[in-house]
Amino acid sequence: MSTTVPAWAAAGPYAAALHAGRGPLFLRRADGWLLPLEVERWCARADAVDLAVLDRCEGTVLDVGCGPGRLVAELTARGRTALGIDVSEAAVDHTIRLGGQALRRSVFEPLPGEGRWGTVLLMDGNIGIGGDPAALLERAARLLRPGGLLLAETAAVDVDERVHVHLTDARAAIGSPFPWARLGTAALLRYAYRWERAGQWTAGGRRFVALRGLPVADRTASSSAEPPKRSAVINSQRAANPSGGSPVANR
Repeated sequence: MSTTVPAWAAAGPYAAALHAGRGPLFLRRADGWLLPLEVERWCARADAVDLAVLDRCEGTVLDVGCGPGRLVAELTARGRTALGIDVSEAAVDHTIRLGGQALRRSVFEPLPGEGRWGTVLLMDGNIGIGGDPAALLERAARLLRPGGLLLAETAAVDVDERVHVHLTDARAAIGSPFPWARLGTAALLRYAYRWERAGQWTAGGRRFVALRGLPVADRTASSSAEPPKRSAVINSQRAANPSGGSPVANR
């Protein structure tokens, strides 16, 4: 299956950063605000905060936007069935070199094991994928088995932002702008009104939310429910530095 790869994912600077294990890389808004990407942490082994999140995983695990694969590799080492997906070929290759399974695929494309995953991970700010949190949560619900678990990392500040950003290495923008979102915990919970809340916590300066998908009977009943009125809160505080059966993988 072919995947439409964003220009930033195929660009040399992004692949080079993953290969070297360090940045700098940033997401840049149109107003010049920069969000540092934590390449060094992503390319390192799963740290204590990561491990505590992985301890909560149930059943088979799908890591959406797996990056260089530290979480998939750790789960695999634990003997868990885990698959990473990422639009970057460099990220997928890195994950496989670490011993994990990964596919170059968008979360919005057909995926192995749809409706059967025990846990979906949206770590490292990946709740922002696609720039539409409601659509991403709906997609995650369809990927999970009934009552499955979503573990998401939220921004370290209270924000609800949907914008277009560039990837940049601080010298030049890479590729075309693409939609992205940043959500704090409160914002994510507003979007997740159809989910059962299963916990929220802070560790190592990072924030997380656990949500449980509805059983099949409850999904049908909730599908006609009207969402609460809400609006995006755009945070332009430049000084802030927020941190952001079994499925089978067939390439």
